[in-house]
Amino acid sequence: MSKFVGAHVSASGGVFNAVQNALDIGAKAFALFTKNQRQWSVKPLEDETVEKFKNALQASGILPRHILPHDSYLINLGHPEDEARQKSMDAFLDEAQRCELLGLEKLNFHPGSHLGKISEDECLAKIADAINKTIAQTKSVKFVIENTAGQGSNLGWRFEHLAQIIDKVEDKSRVGVCIDTCHMFSAGYDIRTKEAYDKSWGEFDKIVGFKYLMGMHINDSKAKFGSHVDRHHSLGKGEIGLDAFKFIMNDERMDDIPLILETIDESVWAEEIALLYSFQGYA
Repeated sequence: MSKFVGAHVSASGGVFNAVQNALDIGAKAFALFTKNQRQWSVKPLEDETVEKFKNALQASGILPRHILPHDSYLINLGHPEDEARQKSMDAFLDEAQRCELLGLEKLNFHPGSHLGKISEDECLAKIADAINKTIAQTKSVKFVIENTAGQGSNLGWRFEHLAQIIDKVEDKSRVGVCIDTCHMFSAGYDIRTKEAYDKSWGEFDKIVGFKYLMGMHINDSKAKFGSHVDRHHSLGKGEIGLDAFKFIMNDERMDDIPLILETIDESVWAEEIALLYSFQGYA
């Protein structure tokens, strides 16, 4: 079984630094922000930065398909107000173009929020429309929708939401999903026992389909099952426990995709990566 585990590492000082930060913790995959995630606009990537990133990546042996860049947290493609939504769409296009410049294949994003002003269906349609418009203006990057915990007015916490967006995306080859274990658990999909794990992933396969699974975020949860509260925890320290992660590391359906830690203590990421690899062959 080929598993590619890593973490969401810092790109401070230049995106090329993310590669070394990943190698330093024994990662075979990684996530990063290609720009400051808390600012709307930043200067474009310089040619020298792009070249440094590509060279560092080639030397690392980490493949572009095992990298899961994340867009800015400010973006809301389902925003009920046209002007604010357009601002999000412009920023989303910029994120996608940055990924393509760096030779990256995927862009991970949170679907969006209706803010209590429009229906779920309207919001999901807006998100799909934004993806379609961005696909039309880019060449190859795949748009990877992340499931959410369902906090506040955030959509994407039900597998049906993900399926509804994908259904409205015209080019299905350019869309996928990233399942976050903490969000999944907090949204009401249990993975703590083998029986619960099989049931939840069976629902995922029936409603969304494993062909769309392009990455995972591997996190324990501080919040209780079904609480719709998004609070990540270190592996084995939260409400999920370690068994779920043993199941994932022995599930061939999660082969060859980035499995990314976003756990809360980065000082133990190297240990958590080693722990996950130690689970292989366990089940």
